Amino acid sequence: MDEADLTPEERARIAEVEAVLADPALWAEPSSDLQERVVAAIAAEGGASVSGRRRWLPYAVGGVAAAVLLAIGVTVGVQLNHDDRVTFAASLDGTDLAPSATGKVTLVKTASGWRIELHATGLPRREGGEFYEAWLKDETRGLVPIGTFNDGRDVILWAGVGPADFPTLTVTREVADGNQASSGEVVLTGHPSRE
Repeated sequence: MDEADLTPEERARIAEVEAVLADPALWAEPSSDLQERVVAAIAAEGGASVSGRRRWLPYAVGGVAAAVLLAIGVTVGVQLNHDDRVTFAASLDGTDLAPSATGKVTLVKTASGWRIELHATGLPRREGGEFYEAWLKDETRGLVPIGTFNDGRDVILWAGVGPADFPTLTVTREVADGNQASSGEVVLTGHPSRE
């Protein structure tokens, strides 16, 4: 991902992680007597001989160091993946073509694009060449198709553009007639906003 694609919040979060990783205390060498303290503690528990300790001691110290680094990496990775998620959400309202329809939509930015979860009720199932199509819309740039479905429950859609640039989400009734343009028969509409 190019730095220009990052939001100010994402840049700030990355700067925080960089500051943590730049802290010399994180990379400080262990005290010179750490090895002997670890060996003494293990010997006290298991009664091992000094010569036996010296053979496996480097592996024990290496294992402890690897565990510490793994814990730091997992913590940083979880923080970056969870806290920096860009999420938009909206309630969807039915139009005159589907007055009893309602829905909810959540849009989450991923490396592949925008993952969109749509849950709608009050829309009859469409089959036999009839389906619903979802769109993101901008008044000046027009419509971007984000997927088709037959039933509004538990729908997953994908978009290559985001709701900040295309702030209206609509769902239309469509027919497989070879025409890729929107039918204009909008049944649900909403305006996702950042959570």
